[in-house]
Amino acid sequence: MKPKHVRPGLEKRALIVRLRRIKGQIEALEKMVEADTDCSDVLMQVVSARRALKSFSEEMIQSHLHECIEGAASQSEGRRELRSLLTVLKRYAI
Repeated sequence: MKPKHVRPGLEKRALIVRLRRIKGQIEALEKMVEADTDCSDVLMQVVSARRALKSFSEEMIQSHLHECIEGAASQSEGRRELRSLLTVLKRYAI
């Protein structure tokens, strides 16, 4: 079982706020499609949602990277964490 990554309260809260904003963008997309909104307007909303999700994922990668490097420096378990990070980065890049 993988260990949990416990984030400080403010960091966790900021991530949740970002996810809720992204959720709102996706819900707005659904409403736009239901309302037969012009394609260009829908696509602009898609671009906005993609950028928000990309920004969120970059924040998570940065956090994971920092955690893995610290883990590698302090314990033998760190090698496994680094391999895990590389796997995530490979999948993210594709």
